[in-house]
Order: sequence, then structure tokens, then C-alpha cells
Amino acid sequence: MSTRTRRRFLRQLSTGLLAAPLLPTSVTGKTLAAPGAHVGPNDRINLACIGLGIQGFNDLAAALQHPGVKLVAGCDLYTGHLERARELYGSELFLTRDYREILARPDIDAVIVATPDHWHDTITIEALDAGKHVYCEKPLVQQLDEGRAVLEAEARNPGILIVGSQRVSSILTEQARELYRRGDLGQLVLVETFNDRFSALGAWQYSIPRDASPETVDWDIFLKDTGDRPFDAERFFRWRNYRDYGTGVAGDLFVHLFSGAHRILDSLGPERVYATGGLRYWTDGRDVPDVFIASCDYGEQESHPAFNMQLRVNFVDGGGGGSRTRFVGTEGSLEVTGSSITLRRKTLPAAPGYGGWDSYNTFPAAQRAEFEEWYGKEYPPAPPAVEGPNEWTYRAPEGYSDHVHHFGNWFDAIRNDGMVVEDGAFGFRAAAPSLAANESYFGRKVVEWDPLKME
Repeated sequence: MSTRTRRRFLRQLSTGLLAAPLLPTSVTGKTLAAPGAHVGPNDRINLACIGLGIQGFNDLAAALQHPGVKLVAGCDLYTGHLERARELYGSELFLTRDYREILARPDIDAVIVATPDHWHDTITIEALDAGKHVYCEKPLVQQLDEGRAVLEAEARNPGILIVGSQRVSSILTEQARELYRRGDLGQLVLVETFNDRFSALGAWQYSIPRDASPETVDWDIFLKDTGDRPFDAERFFRWRNYRDYGTGVAGDLFVHLFSGAHRILDSLGPERVYATGGLRYWTDGRDVPDVFIASCDYGEQESHPAFNMQLRVNFVDGGGGGSRTRFVGTEGSLEVTGSSITLRRKTLPAAPGYGGWDSYNTFPAAQRAEFEEWYGKEYPPAPPAVEGPNEWTYRAPEGYSDHVHHFGNWFDAIRNDGMVVEDGAFGFRAAAPSLAANESYFGRKVVEWDPLKME
């Protein structure tokens, strides 16, 4: 960015010209239909949800705010989840424990896959092959070697696949992306990001219903190919705690952090991942860490120079938890939270300065006087390098939901044969370094990754 362009942009910030949010639009450029708007009968989307647990119901609450979307079917392995779906969405809802019955129905246009992670690839592939549009919860896959098959299924089918990391569609992410692309951070050198929690539910000690038993849970189907074991309600309802079915904090939370950063930077991902951590507090039988830290090396790509990224999740954060991503450049920093973005500007002066901790203080008096005379000629006084405000914050409008927005992006693409912000390749490029972090942690090694070839 030229000095003149940067100064003009900062003057715009100071006069509030960028105070309004970027319009929530799909990548086709069309404004998404607002919840409650009228949609013609030909644009109606019949929706089914496979996996009616916590995230499945959250997804439905967001998806059904959009006009012209009707829930017609649901699937889950626990009878109580099916009963709750009927309570919320009506007695006419088709409900089953067998997801294949949903994929076989010609009246279903699109499916949400909100199952435990170890079922994501199988159901997503079968749903695409059945001609459905698919919203697959993150991470797209549980294992690195599953990604290629999902991308091949996406390529050979007309259905539109979107991965459920909703912050990718957020107006905050788009604002931050615009600020980065304007060049106002200077040269990016570091990204710091974390998502910490301090509660039992946040640490996945989810409530277990009192009627949980082999009679109310289809345990054999849940196990899939993970090996036989006796029924265990904790493993079923708290599956994120176990490597057999989940992906730990990396697959649950690192994916969100990678997704947001990659969208802002237009990055394909890191080349090298190293992770460490441990199980520090939640020793409840889980086999994944509750403190997890990763360092990533990003090589130079078309959209950014080489930089480093540090990620952290801590489930025992006595400070109360929270999430933040901070992009650090040579001329400023950009902080992104769940509700705001803040740009802070500070340009390094051309003159290095002297005194203080500088070696100038070790010179004899004559040399100090000679140095001062030379310095004054070498670095004459210059106007401030930065015009406009040194700090600017934008907050999302009250009531705004990136979750609702993300579904709108998908529905808009379905109706208009368009594109989504988080297709299979994007979703896999966010999942892969997260899964590589797991591989690094459990294998005690550095993992190399090719973000272009995705291997």
C-alpha cells in the first residue's frame, strides 16, 4: 500500500466511513435473504439433520431462521434426541436411527451432518453421492487420510458442500480481511490465537440422561469401526473426550482458529506443525489433553509473507476463558474477538534513536558529541509516519449471528448454483493442521504438511 493510499484510508477511519459493517453477502455478490423474508415456492429447501445432539440442535436453530427452509427429517442414535426433535419441530417430522433412510428420500434436498467426528467422512460422502447438498460440521474429517475421498466426492457430485466453521462467514472476519488486504499492518510476522474455557460443560462434561442404556442408544452403530466394547454412556454422550470418536481440542477448537485466520489472510495453511500440552486437570477418563499448544510455520504464499502462528486451548483457565486472534505486523496489530475487531497502528520510525539502552551511553564525551552532530544530519526531523487514529474498533451489530449468516451463505449457493466461503478444500485445509497437531502431540514429533497439495 502506498503512503498516500494508507493515509487516505486512515482518514476514512477517523471520519467513520468504515464504521458501517460490510454487507453479509455470499461470494456470488448477492445479498443474503434476511430471516423472515419471502422466498418463492421454487426456492424452498427441504432439510434433514443427521446427528441431533448439542451441535445438531444449534445448527437447526440457526438454519431455520432463514426463509424457505423446512425441516422434514432427523436422525440420531439416542431415542431421547429424536423425542426432543418431535417436541420442537412437530409430529409430522420423519425420524430414524438409520441415516441411510434419510439419504434415500428424494424429497430431501440438503442435510446437516452433526454427528461425532468419526462419522463425518462416511456420511458426507454418501450424502453427496445421493445427490444431497451437505453442511458438515467441523472438522471435515477425523483422520488426515480421509480428506482426499471427501474432496473427490465433492468434485464428482453437483451437491454443494460447506463446512461448519461459522466464523468464516462472519462480518467481523470480512472486515478484518479487508483491513489486512489494504496492507495496514505492514508486513505480517506473527499470529497469536487462543480459545480458553473455565467450566465443566466447556470441558465437555456434558449432561448424560438418566435413561441412557443399550435400549435407548444404538451403541453398535455409534462404534462404527473403532472396535467392540461394552456400552458406555460417557463415551457416547461425551465422545469429544476420546480419540476413537473425536479429535480433541484441536479438532473442536483449533479448527475455528485456523479457519478464521486462513479466511482473513487468504492462506492455504502452514507447512510445519509442532504441538505440546497435557492432561492437567480433567482426569475423568478422557484420553486427550485439556491444555494444548501448537506452533506453526507458514511459508510465503501469494497472499502473505512467511510468518509464524501460535495456538492455545486451555480448559482450566482460572481467568475465565475467552477467545482472541491477534495479527501482528511491522506497522500495527489487528485483534479479532467474537464480537469486535480492533486495529492498532504504530510505525517504527526511520531514525533508530539513541540513549537509553543504546551503546551510545558507553561512548566517551567527545564521541558522544560527534555522534549527536552526525545523527542530526543523518536523520532530520520528519512528519509522523501515521496519520489518523492510532486505534479503531468495530463491533458487530447487536443480535448478529455468524452461525445464521454461515447457513445463509450455504442456502444462497444452493438456490443460485453459487459458491460457498468454506468448501471442502477450505475446510480440509483448516482441519489438516489441527489433525497434524494431534499427530505431533501423540507422536512427539514435528509434522510436515504441504498446504497446496494437501498431503
